[in-house]
Amino acid sequence: MVVVDSELGGGSQEVAKRSVKGVLFLTSRSFLIQLLSFASTFLLTIFLEPSIFGIFFLVSAFINFFNYFSDIGLAAALIQKREPLEEDDLKTTFLIQETLVGLLLVILFSLSIWIKKWYHLDQPALFLYYSLGFSFFLSSLKTIPSVILERKLKFNLLIVPQILETLVFNLVSVFLAWRGFGINSFTWAVLARGIVGLTAMYAVSPWKIGFSYSSLVLKKLLRFGLPYQINTVIAVLKDDLMTIVLGKIVGTTGLGYLGWAKKWAEQPLRFFMDNVSKVAFPAFSRLQDDKEKLKKSVEKTLFFLCFLTFPVLIGFSMLAPQMIKILPRYLKWQPAILALYFYCFNSAWAVVSTSMTNLLNAIGMIKKTFKLMLMWLALTWLIIPILAIKFGYNGVAVGVGVISLSSVVAVIMAKRLVNFALLDCVGKPLFASFVLGLFLYFLRFWEGGYLIISFKVLSGAIIYLFFSYLLKGKILLKDINIIWHEIKQKN
Repeated sequence: MVVVDSELGGGSQEVAKRSVKGVLFLTSRSFLIQLLSFASTFLLTIFLEPSIFGIFFLVSAFINFFNYFSDIGLAAALIQKREPLEEDDLKTTFLIQETLVGLLLVILFSLSIWIKKWYHLDQPALFLYYSLGFSFFLSSLKTIPSVILERKLKFNLLIVPQILETLVFNLVSVFLAWRGFGINSFTWAVLARGIVGLTAMYAVSPWKIGFSYSSLVLKKLLRFGLPYQINTVIAVLKDDLMTIVLGKIVGTTGLGYLGWAKKWAEQPLRFFMDNVSKVAFPAFSRLQDDKEKLKKSVEKTLFFLCFLTFPVLIGFSMLAPQMIKILPRYLKWQPAILALYFYCFNSAWAVVSTSMTNLLNAIGMIKKTFKLMLMWLALTWLIIPILAIKFGYNGVAVGVGVISLSSVVAVIMAKRLVNFALLDCVGKPLFASFVLGLFLYFLRFWEGGYLIISFKVLSGAIIYLFFSYLLKGKILLKDINIIWHEIKQKN
């Protein structure tokens, strides 16, 4: 057998060091690209109507639904595997994955005519469906090179294709939307993103495509991969399948309002949580035998996420009604403000619950995650359709907020296994963010343009940092100093 990766030297200390560097690299290097994505979303919501966004979210949900069946968890099993990877591991995984992808694509294209009639989609919307299907195939080809980089915690290389994909998608979609291409703006942007991403991935992580089959390898990987993938399938039944159903209940315009609220509420998660989670899963997996270091790593990760995301979510919720009035063309999104509040509330809970499920998966407690996913699946299908039928898209948002409260169960499960300091990690950033919210609430009647909003943001940030320092003391400054030192070293 040919070994294709090796264990990290230096044990848990080296894992911790690379993890910190990985988080910093992903966050710092993606800062500009996140600003571009933020600006792109803002411009697209000016140039395009809510119904077009609804079509994009609806069609994307169909592709995402099938995507979760494409590798039955084998990629995650490769990352989590304690022993070094061998060629048989990679080639067997690749064979199974591409076989599944081929079958799923046949089903996807066979359903296209039915989908067009059921949702009354026009031909451009159908072309978007086809382009997302082709992009799904291109994405599957990136799995093995990506796994190899994640195993080695080389996130400085892993982020390159992501940056290029985001850059290409945003530039193409905004330019074409500005030129009046409508839904076709997304179609061409999706195709360009898929081709560029695949090329970039093989440039930074070359892997000679090959096929082999080993029943022994497959059995070993499925022990972790299948339970892991069952959890992700439950997630897609909870989210993407629900989006497909809601498209019929609330219509594409209502779906557009929900998509707008969800997208803005999840911006802090995409920037902070995604980057941290990308590093945390393989890092927690390597530290699972060292409980004390795992505990400290969980505490640092959870505090870092809460410290950065909570104030953004609360601040954005308080300022959104004023911000939406600045541009006349943006008033079309005013009906989605209530939905935005509930999605921001959900995102705050998601910071904690995702960290907990990430931890449970990393230490091999897949069955516990499975129980959590079943709970969230049941609550979603019991609550949201009823509220959607009775109250429309705002009922969906209320349901999302109510269901997010059940995340406390995930916290209890994880804390029983790793006794991290919950109050210190979550409670202190939450309290400082609450003070920030009160400050902005008392200023809500002082409306105006960009200068007034900028003053509120700046003064709110100062208040938040001041109360954070009162609660954390010199430890906060010490952690910031460590992060600053790492950034200087990288530059």
